Parts: sequence; structure tokens; C-alpha cells
Amino acid sequence: MKFCRTSPWRAFRAPLDTATNRVTGGRSAGLRPGASGAGWGDVAGPEASAPVAVSISAHAFTLVEIMIALAIFTAVLAAIYSSWMCILRGSRIGLEAAKEAQRSRVAVRALENSLVSLQMFQANLKYYYFFADTSGDFASLSFVARLPKSFPRSGDFDDQPVRRLTFAVEAGANAENVLVLRQNPLLFDSSVDEEENPLVLARNVQVFLLEFWGPRSKDWESEWIYTNQLPKLIRFTLGLGQPNQKVLKPEDVITRVVTLSAVPIPMGLQAGGGAQAGPPGSNPNPNPNTRVLPVDQNPNRRLNRPK
Repeated sequence: MKFCRTSPWRAFRAPLDTATNRVTGGRSAGLRPGASGAGWGDVAGPEASAPVAVSISAHAFTLVEIMIALAIFTAVLAAIYSSWMCILRGSRIGLEAAKEAQRSRVAVRALENSLVSLQMFQANLKYYYFFADTSGDFASLSFVARLPKSFPRSGDFDDQPVRRLTFAVEAGANAENVLVLRQNPLLFDSSVDEEENPLVLARNVQVFLLEFWGPRSKDWESEWIYTNQLPKLIRFTLGLGQPNQKVLKPEDVITRVVTLSAVPIPMGLQAGGGAQAGPPGSNPNPNPNTRVLPVDQNPNRRLNRPK
């Protein structure tokens, strides 16, 4: 039986001939000597129709290799996740530290700016009194000042720059101590919103001390007992720490000395019309047409001359 050269078996025979030639050294198995092997031609013998075995190797991943690859992939993901969490945690800690540093600067600036703007009028001490309590664990301070528009919460008090300020340390959320500031215009009581929602200047306060330069001792005193006077120097210490921190670091403690340029206004300067205080019996509004005689020529003045 013969196949023509255009038979579809020709495409199938080519790789078989190639494989057979590699094995037999160029001699086609089952062909007559001298045959070229281009076609099947005359088949010699029954061995020409014997099937030729061709081995085909198939490559694939084993189960062990797949499990090792999954383990490596999981380890890489875990490393990326841990690195990302460390970055987020460091960023959050940095933001919290920056926020606390900003709060401490705001608290110190508020104390300094308010103390240098302090006012006191001796004729109205019930409104302009200066009060400092240092008997408790934390000090508290209350006074009246003329504040600039840049002072915190000045927008809530339009055209009322003279206000009473009260600095105190209170218990806040999460069992932390916070330094708060309450303000109210002079001659007015504090509003309900200001009492319930004071301005929080600093958190995690562990130290708030006040010291005053004594006019007699010429040294720092922890208590101010001169109610109708103002200290020339005030030293305050503010210590900020962490919620569970027992001992403060030196960099967590801020100490400032403020010089008070204000002096109590005496009663004589508060008289109606701006008249200044004079000696007893003097006329605060003299007649400009009346001639004032010298002391030696005034007959109504009795001179104590030696006899």
C-alpha cells in the first residue's frame, strides 16, 4: 500500500523520520537500501510497519514547590506590612510630639503675654484684684489684663479687650491633668460655654508652680500675701509629661521669669475729671482770676518763727 506525497501523513512522518535518523545514524528504519526516505515508497519487510515510540517530557510545579513559594510570598507580605505599620506608628508619634510641643509653646506664650498686660486699679480692687493660690498640688492664677486681638479666643469677645483671666489645672479626659484658661469680660460673669468648655492650653500637666519676688525678703516666695500690690517679678514652672510617666525629664520642664511693668493705679488718679491728689485742704479747682500771694506776704498763713 502506497501513500501519495500530498497525503496528510507526510506532516506526521517528518518528525518521526528525524527522530529515527538520530537513532540509526541517518538510515531510515524499514526502508530499502538506497531509498532516500522522502516518501514511504516500497515498504520492505514487516518491520517497516512497526510503530515508533516517541517520549515527550511534561514539566510542572510539584505541591512542595507551590507551598514553598506561598511561604516566601507570605513572608514578603508580612515584612511589607510590619514596615508600613512602623512607618504609621512613627508618623503618629511624631505628630503627637509636635502637637504637644505646640501646645506647650501656646501655654507659655499665653501666660507671658497676659502677665505683661496686667492691670490693677486700687479704687476698684473688687474688680481688679490679683489672686494667686499656691496651696494645692497645682497653682492657680487670676487677674485682669488688657489683651491684644491676637490673644487666644479674642474673637469671642468683640470690643472687650479688658478681661479677667483664670489659669488653673483641672482633671481632663483619660485621667490626665490639663491646664485650662477661662476668660470673661470685666463686670460680667463668665458664660456657660466658657465654664463648660474652657481653652485647653496644655495636656498631661505634672507641674505648675508660681513664685513671686518678695518686696521685703528680696527673694523668691511661694505665696503672695500683698493683695493691694503687684509683684515685680513672677516665675512660673510648667512641666509636661506622658500619661504614665513618673519622673519628668529636664527638657519637659519649662521655667520663665516675667517682669511686670504694670503698677497699681492709685485712687487719686481715678478721681472725676482727672484731678490729681493734692495735700489736704487744697482746692482741686482753683480760680484762675484769684491772685496767689507768696507765703511770706499771705496774712492768713501763720508762720512758726522762732521767738
